[in-house]
Amino acid sequence: MRSIRVALAQINSTVGDIKGNFRKIVEYVGTAVNKGAEIIAFPELTLTGYPPEDLLLKPGFIEDNLDYLNKLIPHSKDITIILGFVDKQDDIFNAAAILNNQKLAGIYHKHFLPNYGVFDEDRYFQNGKETPVYVLNDINIGINICEDIWYPYGAPRDQALYGNAEILINLSASPFSIGKTRQRFQMLKQRALDNTVIVAYVGTVGGQDELIFDGNSVIISEDGALIAKSPAFQEHLLLADLHPDNVFTRRLHDPRRRKEKLFVPKEKVVQLVQLSKTTPNKRKPSIKQEIFKSQNSNEEIYEALKLGLKDYVNKNHFEKVVLGLSGGIDSALVAAIAVDALCNKNVIGIIMPSEFTSRQSIKDAHQLAENLKITLHEVWIDKILNIYLQELNPIFEKERKDTTEENLQARIRGNLLMALSNKFGWLVLATGNKSEVSVGYCTLYGDMVGGFSVIKDVGKQLVYELCGFRNEISGKEIIPKSILTKEPSAELKHNQKDSDSLPPYEVLDPILKAYVEEDRSYEEIVSQGFKPDDVKKTIQLVDGNEYKRRQGAPGIKITHRAFGKDRRFPITNRYKDH
Repeated sequence: MRSIRVALAQINSTVGDIKGNFRKIVEYVGTAVNKGAEIIAFPELTLTGYPPEDLLLKPGFIEDNLDYLNKLIPHSKDITIILGFVDKQDDIFNAAAILNNQKLAGIYHKHFLPNYGVFDEDRYFQNGKETPVYVLNDINIGINICEDIWYPYGAPRDQALYGNAEILINLSASPFSIGKTRQRFQMLKQRALDNTVIVAYVGTVGGQDELIFDGNSVIISEDGALIAKSPAFQEHLLLADLHPDNVFTRRLHDPRRRKEKLFVPKEKVVQLVQLSKTTPNKRKPSIKQEIFKSQNSNEEIYEALKLGLKDYVNKNHFEKVVLGLSGGIDSALVAAIAVDALCNKNVIGIIMPSEFTSRQSIKDAHQLAENLKITLHEVWIDKILNIYLQELNPIFEKERKDTTEENLQARIRGNLLMALSNKFGWLVLATGNKSEVSVGYCTLYGDMVGGFSVIKDVGKQLVYELCGFRNEISGKEIIPKSILTKEPSAELKHNQKDSDSLPPYEVLDPILKAYVEEDRSYEEIVSQGFKPDDVKKTIQLVDGNEYKRRQGAPGIKITHRAFGKDRRFPITNRYKDH
């Protein structure tokens, strides 16, 4: 029986760090060789990091990527290497290199270039047209890239049907969003079943600005069974011994393939490329084919937020972060995530009370800091606020008090946080959630201040869920119960509650999901049973606060429609959907 040992290197590349990515690739190749692998595959655009965006418009960047690809070729002496890079011919291509026997044996160009959501690949790349199949150790292997396998037709089908590929290896950089892991797995399973082929999917892992890549590399058999699976949100080398004779046997029982292959269009002729045999230097050591457990929704989201923060901090060369602790639930969750991602010694909390801050909030902030074992500084803002008001009084004296005086407090706090950032080099974490950001219930240059917004794409109700999850996995009350149970308030005036300005979050969040993430109309949302006034007010607030969101800090994307690169609306906009 034919057999081949395949390694999938789920690694965390850094965009632009071509030299560092090269070193990591070499390290994983060495490990795979020692494990007896005959072929190792890396994710999409591993060498450059994904997505490189306008770095692709710099000729020097493309040349550097090609130089390091050439430096990798000698490392293919005892193993065939497949990895993502940027190819340059008459144009540039999102490509996979096949390195075999110390030669560049082939190149595959990605066919389908996504240009929706966060993707802009049509901005940079030319589409590929050829669908080669590589023959390694008498086994036919089709190589394709990310989006190519999401379609039921195209390169993967052609490679399996017309090129008789028995294994499909897909190099991917597929961003995380809620529910995406299960959707992706079902799609890959369907491709394996439809094409009677083993599917080996290698996904990148890590945080890149707003995007999180979950990895979750898998190998699925020709009958849809899970052979091996990497853990989510961490680097991992997945190894498996694959048996393509099982593919041939199963195909004998499927007459559909015979009918489909009767008439092969000329454009569907697949080129077979013979590779030199890969023979490990020594007898293959035994391996365990691992299947890591899938995570539930809250665990996935929490791990995504941790990884997104950790990589943003580390890849941008920060050491410590600072955030305002208000005694509220949002800052509590961000603080907990920061400690889990960066260690408590690297997280500093600042409580900045005023006359409107309740004693309970002050107590809660101190208790949270104690539970998380982080440094907490206390700076009262009353004197600063009074100076502001005294200086503004000649201009304000004939005006009644309104949100201006409330927002001054938030802006003073923002200034204090940025002063600490400037003095000590700490990264300021903004603590606003998606519900607040959506409707503009936040202060520009105040509580919106910061270098990174951890829960920018997390709705208020989900914030509560994640706080409960964090306490649950600790087995004790890390986030104090009083924070979880008290009514949300900005505490910028006496007896203030969020519900004074907004519909209750159990009403607001579903309306926001329908309008922001699903693009439902006013009529459609009202038909779901919501009060017309609540829907109208919410839509007006979302539409009227695009200018605020555009000036906010970048934040982690966890939904399929996040503000920023994903959901793009004009600031100047007179269209009214109500």
